[in-house]
Amino acid sequence: MATRTTARSSTDRRRATQDTDSKAVVDKLLADSGQTYADEAGIRLRDKPASLYQLLVLAVLASAPIRSATAVDAAHELTESKMGTPRAMRQASRRDRIQALGRAHYVRYDESTATALGRGADLLLDRYGGDLRRLLDAADHQPERVAELLREFPRLGPVGADVFCREAQQVWPDLQPYFDDKTLAGAKRVGLPADADRLAALVEPEDYARLAAALVRADLEHRRSRRSKS
Repeated sequence: MATRTTARSSTDRRRATQDTDSKAVVDKLLADSGQTYADEAGIRLRDKPASLYQLLVLAVLASAPIRSATAVDAAHELTESKMGTPRAMRQASRRDRIQALGRAHYVRYDESTATALGRGADLLLDRYGGDLRRLLDAADHQPERVAELLREFPRLGPVGADVFCREAQQVWPDLQPYFDDKTLAGAKRVGLPADADRLAALVEPEDYARLAAALVRADLEHRRSRRSKS
């Protein structure tokens, strides 16, 4: 009995040490790179139609094989160019969209993306009345179904759907915790558990989106480092 008690105590101490170490890593991640991509793009994310739409645009832009910083800059430029609502995006000319993307140096996919943004605005207005909260309702507040419906928007693939859900969990608690493959890969890079529930236990729910963003950056930095060495 004493041996079992000692073994259990030793295991508990190791777990407590691991939890303490993990929380220290998380605290540093949040301090150094815990800005959400929406915040970086100047989107004041709220559970409101306009800011949710601006996040959708960012997700569409991030779906292309392009640097995340370029997608962020392009999302900001479109909003600054008065295309921050689906109605304004639909009313803007395709040329207006292309020029805004060009100012943000989003040039490789500017024409196809400009077309996709116009069609996406049409879909959002026609199917959901311009309000993505209706998409959440249509998905019965189920994360997998939300991602599936998001992928119906032109040029928004699995990567973009994950971008949207990672960020939107900040205002849509039904998505929490949303830690996709990229975040779990980032967690592994920095020595954190590659498990959504265990990651969620390390922070308060209001910090899930920030932690997800930080872990994605950790994974991207690791990939860039590997490419530079090859």
